[in-house]
Amino acid sequence: MGVMISRFAPAPTGFLHLGHVVNAIYVWGVTRAMAADATVEGRVLVRIEDHDRQRSRASYERAILEDLDWLGFVGDGAPVRQSERHEMYSSALDRLRAQGLVYACDCSRAAYASELRYPGTCRDRELADAPGYGVRVRIDPGIERFDDLRHGLQEQEPAAQCGDLLVRDRHGNWAYQFAVVVDDAEQGVTLVVRGDDLLESTGRQIRLARLLGRQTPPRFFHHGLLMKSPTQKMSKSDGDTGVRELRDRGWTPEMVIGEAAARAGLIPAPRPIRAADVSSII
Repeated sequence: MGVMISRFAPAPTGFLHLGHVVNAIYVWGVTRAMAADATVEGRVLVRIEDHDRQRSRASYERAILEDLDWLGFVGDGAPVRQSERHEMYSSALDRLRAQGLVYACDCSRAAYASELRYPGTCRDRELADAPGYGVRVRIDPGIERFDDLRHGLQEQEPAAQCGDLLVRDRHGNWAYQFAVVVDDAEQGVTLVVRGDDLLESTGRQIRLARLLGRQTPPRFFHHGLLMKSPTQKMSKSDGDTGVRELRDRGWTPEMVIGEAAARAGLIPAPRPIRAADVSSII
């Protein structure tokens, strides 16, 4: 029997809110539904994306895992933490370095904040890879095509979108774009279910994965975001939609999931839904 593997990957920089619950509904729901249709086993891995050491907190991680368990969204296997995978990321970076694709960069974010892409300022400066410098990977021109399971065929040009990718920042933190690509390959993730805000990251992640040796990328499903205004998505600071706050008011897990599903437009009005049943509303 085959296996379909997806992941739920929160950052421990705050507490869970209804936006995270919407993502959990899609991750578990889409994975279970697609696995059932393909008559394969569906697994959801929980990954703690604590690559940002300055903002991540152990207390948030404990709260996230507790709230997920309370909601009934249980991962298949123990959670993994990006903070414990330094050697794996270093090995992946060495593979790119061996291809002549890596260079040091001393540009600050403010230096090119007005541009949508990194202009390659340090590409040919031959700076030493030393503490206090960032590390980038060369991204050459070329189109990446993929079939998003919700949006259909997509074409992206990573070199034009973002330029050379930052893979480790000046503080020694591994960049999100790099860490998730390495993680997904190492964990055998075959289905990535995430919000529309990350749709434009897909082409560059497919390219980076190929440079690291992954020729067949995972399949992607990008879903709509829960918005608190027409232009602003839900954030971890939204106490009125925090899972902990709703728990304190006496809400049940089923009520929280039903509220999130209704706000996401998956059902016409709030009603109690168990985590085990979310595949039925996808």
